[in-house]
Amino acid sequence: MRKIPAVLAALAFAGLGAFVPATTAHAAANCSDNYTDARSGYMYAYKHAYCETHIGNSDSWDSDWGNSSGPFQGGDTNEASSILNKGNSYEVQFFNGTGQDWAGGHICLSRDEAYASDLSNDDFHNDNDDDRGEANDAISSHRWVNPDSNNCDRWAT
Repeated sequence: MRKIPAVLAALAFAGLGAFVPATTAHAAANCSDNYTDARSGYMYAYKHAYCETHIGNSDSWDSDWGNSSGPFQGGDTNEASSILNKGNSYEVQFFNGTGQDWAGGHICLSRDEAYASDLSNDDFHNDNDDDRGEANDAISSHRWVNPDSNNCDRWAT
């Protein structure tokens, strides 16, 4: 009779082991799934890692995600934890500042990279390669740049 509780315990642990990786795999697949479903020519931003909770998307630039004009508005600034680029041929350059001078710290996301699922692994840098802080929950503006323009020296991962 002792074998039955041991077998049940083993099955319970095996079931738990199968459940945990499936949850992790599901979270990692969200960016891939969202990329597949994304409209061509657009970039997307998400409030949480792994492209969870859509903040907004854009096929144009937005110099201030916190104002009341442009594709991103109001509370969108400093909220993105993951980003996606399904642009047609351009890179997306993200900034921790606002304004059309496009100064301050930045990171870029190429179309080939497709998405950065967790921005807590990325830092903003300026043209002098100075660290400008973590990119997670710190994006305030973005623009599209030509891949040959040398505007992108730091890439989101």
